[in-house]
Order: sequence, then C-alpha cells, then structure tokens
Amino acid sequence: MSAQKETLGFQTEVKQLLKLMIHSLYSNKEIFLRELISNASDAADKLRFEGLAKPELFENDPELKIRIAFDKDARTVTIADNGIGMSRDEVVSHIGTIAKSGTKSFFEQLSGDEKKDAHLIGQFGVGFYSAFIVADKVTLTTRRAGEAEAVRWESQGEGEYTLESVEKAERGTEIVLHLKEGEDELLNDWKLKGIVRKYSDHISIPIEMKKGSGYSEDGEVVVSDELEAVNSASALWTRSKSDITEEQYQEFYKHVAHDFTDPLAWSHARVEGRQEYTELLYIPSRAPFDLYDRERKQGVKLYVRRVFIMEDTEKLMPHYLRFVRGVIDSNDLPLNVSREILQESKDIDAIRAGCVKKVLGLLEDLSSNQPEKYAAFWKEFGQVLKEGVGEDHANKERIAKLLRFVSTASEGAEPTVSLADYIGRMKEGQDKIYYITADTLAAAKNSPHLEVFKKKGVEVLLLTDRVDEWVTGSLFEFDGKALQSVAKGALDLGALEDEADKEAQKQVEEASKPVVEKVLKALGEQVKEVRATARLTESPACLVAGEHDMSAHLERMLKAAGQKVEGSKPTLEINPEHVLVKKLAGEADEARAADLAQVLYDQALLAEGGKLEDPASFVKRINKLMLELSA
Repeated sequence: MSAQKETLGFQTEVKQLLKLMIHSLYSNKEIFLRELISNASDAADKLRFEGLAKPELFENDPELKIRIAFDKDARTVTIADNGIGMSRDEVVSHIGTIAKSGTKSFFEQLSGDEKKDAHLIGQFGVGFYSAFIVADKVTLTTRRAGEAEAVRWESQGEGEYTLESVEKAERGTEIVLHLKEGEDELLNDWKLKGIVRKYSDHISIPIEMKKGSGYSEDGEVVVSDELEAVNSASALWTRSKSDITEEQYQEFYKHVAHDFTDPLAWSHARVEGRQEYTELLYIPSRAPFDLYDRERKQGVKLYVRRVFIMEDTEKLMPHYLRFVRGVIDSNDLPLNVSREILQESKDIDAIRAGCVKKVLGLLEDLSSNQPEKYAAFWKEFGQVLKEGVGEDHANKERIAKLLRFVSTASEGAEPTVSLADYIGRMKEGQDKIYYITADTLAAAKNSPHLEVFKKKGVEVLLLTDRVDEWVTGSLFEFDGKALQSVAKGALDLGALEDEADKEAQKQVEEASKPVVEKVLKALGEQVKEVRATARLTESPACLVAGEHDMSAHLERMLKAAGQKVEGSKPTLEINPEHVLVKKLAGEADEARAADLAQVLYDQALLAEGGKLEDPASFVKRINKLMLELSA
C-alpha cells in the first residue's frame, strides 16, 4: 500500500531552529545519536505504560529494543525501535511543528553568536532535528502500535517535507540518515559503538548492533549478522552509586532532562521504610527558556518498579522546585496509578516530602561548601526558589536560609547577602531586618527612605525582583528578627535612637505643626496625613505607606498586570530642615505655598517610581518656581 506523496512546509520556527542548530552544534555533532536514541527510549517507555491497560499493543513482540546499523555503500546510518510509534497526525505535530509555549520569545533571545546560541538551543531541546547535523536527507518510517497504517516522512531539512502512507510490518519507528559528505567516520561500527557507550550506556533497554567485522582463515573480511547489546541495558538509577561514574550521571541527566549542558549537582539515594523508592534528582546548570511558562509540562519522571508511568507529575515536586529534573522509582505504588490516585495518595505525599528535603539539602550543601556553584544556581533559579517562602510553609525556614539579596553593604549588583549574613552585621541594639522594594536596583539605592539608615550605618536589603513582594508578604521574621520595610509606617529605629534623638524629634514635630497643616490643606484628599520626619537627611519629602497597607511598589505591579487595585492613600513625610520646606513654611502667598506643597508631593511620588496623574501641571509649576527664583 502506497499513497501519493504529500508535500508540506515546516513551521517557520522549525526552519529557524534547523538553520541555527546545524551551525551552532556542529562542533559536538556526536549528540545526534544520543538524541535519537533518547527519543527511541521514550517511545519504549510510552509503550510500556500504554501496554499496562492494553497488552495487545505489544503485538506478540514484548521485547523492547533499539537497533543501529550502517550501510557503507548507501552511506546511511539507521536507528530503529519497536516502541509506541507515531500516527500521521503525531508525525506532523512532533516533527513539522514545534508545539512549545514561548517558542517565539525563545527565538527573540538568540543573538547570532554561535557559541552563546548553542547553549540556548540546548536548553530548548534539540531532539529529532539533530539528525540534520550529519545528514542532508532524513527518512522516517513509523507505525503506531495497534494501528494498521504506517507513514513515511522525508526531508532534506530545507523548509519542506513529504508524507506518504506505506506498509510496515513492525510497530515503532525507523530513521534513516543519508549522511553528508565528510561524515564517513560514522560508517564504522567501532565509532558508532563508542558514541553509544559514551552517551547512552544508561538506556534501560538493549541498544543492539551487529557484532562487527572479523577475518576468515583465508584473510577475507567477514561481517557477522549476530546482534549484541552495546549498552549496559539497566536503569542507571537502580545501580549502586559506586558503580556509576560522574560522566554517566551527567549523560543520564541529558537524556532525562532533554538538556544539552551538564547538570550543576545531583542527589541519588534509595529510601527504605514505610515507602520504598529510589530518587535520582538533578539541579540543572541553566534555566530552560520557558521556566516561567505555566503551560510547561516537563518535570520529574515517575516510575513504578522501573516501568515509566508519567512525566509532569506536579504532586512529586512543588511548583517552586519546577527546575528539578530526574526520576523517582517507587516499589509500592500500583502500576495502574493515575493522576487522580496521585492527588489523594499518602504514599506520594511522603515521597514528595522526602524528595523536597533531598533537594533543599543539596542546595544547602552547595551554599555552604561550593559557594561559586551556588552563586551560579542563584543566578539561574533564585527567583523561582523565592516562591517557596510563600508556597511551602513546612520548609519556609530552610528556604529563607537559602535566599540571597543585594544590600546597601554589597560591593556589586550580584545578590550574595544571606539573611544570616545580615544578622551577623546588625548594629548593637538593632532588632529588625530592614528592606526596601523597588522596580530597579538604582531606584532602591537612591530612595529617600534610606537616608537616615545611611547616616547611622544601618544595612538595608534592596529587593528588586517581582517575587520579592511575595517573599516579604510571607516571611515576617527570620531567626527572631522581624522584617521591616523602610517605606512603611512611622520611623521606629528602637534602640538605634538614643533619648537625645527622640527628644529632638519631638521638638521638631512640635515646631513643624504650622507647616504640616499648611501642606495638608494644600494636598487635601491626595494624602492620608502629613508629618515631620527624621527619616530624611537630604531630600525634602517622601511618601510612606501604612504599616499594614499595600506597598506602592506592589500596587504599581498589580496595576501594570491589569488588575484593579484600590490603593490606600500615602502619608507625606517632610524634612523640616530642608531649604524647600523652610521656604514653604515662611511662604505667605497661599497659592504659591500650594504650588510648593504639590511639587513636594509630586517629587516624592517620582522618587519612588510612581506615575504622575498630571505631568503637564507638574512641569508648569516647576517652570513657574524656577522663573520666580531667577527673577
């Protein structure tokens, strides 16, 4: 049975990926075989799982395997498996289209620098398309288990592919690579076997090849037709840690995570007790391009007695650890476990809790003993880990210890300050951890709210990640020290102020009552109140949120996200010692005093990153006052 060929065009992003990948990854072209073998292994896993409910899918061929062969005369390399196979629609979906959320933004990140782009492409996942690194034509023939019709896909990787219905007796997929000129080294059994052993020894089903060449008694070359397994063909996580090399751990990570780079760290353990399971969990070295995509599905893989059950098991790993890759293999769960069963399983809850502790322990070890590696981790995944402060109440303290920030004591812009570091540097008598949230590091560093803290040499954490508002809304204290925003509530430095400071402030407040009333009258409903402050040493005024009110920074973020927010009115704090405030205090002209008061308010709003409702009027007032001063 053969139907007329149909010619279809690749999705635009596929064409872009092919072009970039062939050039960017050519220096490590051996990975094509690793990627195709990894796909074949996944197809076998899927057949095992679907076959639990439908044994007839095995079609009297229960021994799953992958076969590799080459033909010197035809200059081809063939990779075949008897896994689940693909239907026509699946071929179009999986090969003709990149069905990944965030694909467009991924391509916008590409710089044109082949070295940098190679890392990005590795994060995206090269998969099947890696075949075109070494081949100028690829022919794929596949039949889905349980279906009669097979389909043949063929392309030269230049924008189009053909599809036709064909006959195929065996289920599964066969890929024939028609090699480019100059790739003859791949037409060698020793070379191919070496690549398999280097990158794919961990694959848990046999990867078979012919035993190879030999010589007869007459000196003639004899090719054996007998097949042998090139790999160990045992699930790597079931082996003893002492039997696994670092390189094997790294290659297994690349298989299970579909990643191109080496992992940063991993944890491998067999847990025995009420639940028996094995975990092999990895911390990647680079964040995938779609880390913040809620539609993202890939995660830790769940096996039951070495049978693959499912991926994307959110019950196995909380959302804030979504970067973790690896496998969990349970001895206790039923083979027919479903997502619904997972939602209500106490065994799964216990496995999850144990694995979360393993991951946090791994991160604690990195932070204590390998600070450079932890800094690399934080750069890639720090904002995601911060989500755990609000998500995981049971581990909040452990997560809080792992957080890193920039502070007024930092030498650079890298977040290296832990909460323990901060407490270790606290001034005598200081009982709070002070912080400020802002849109940018520059805005945080230059905020008027920091002035008194700079004067007294008190360290303040500078929080500029969007998730920081979530952190401070969930983490109220650390090691007995309360977290306090410097932009909320009345200034209270506690024991950092002596009695003389407090008495002087009382006198200033008393003396400032007339100017406070004048400003309050001018601003009316724009503010909750006006008060004199010792918070400022250089600026004339600043805006302060109520102790229990939403911060101005959070309010701006929510509005930018399109949410309707009923913001609370701020308090305007004025610096009685500033020349502008003194001028306002002595201004007899009520209209001019009102202009000065409004300018103070508008400047304070701009200083904290706010947006003026009437910028034109602000400019007119400034121009008017400047002209008056220069007259």
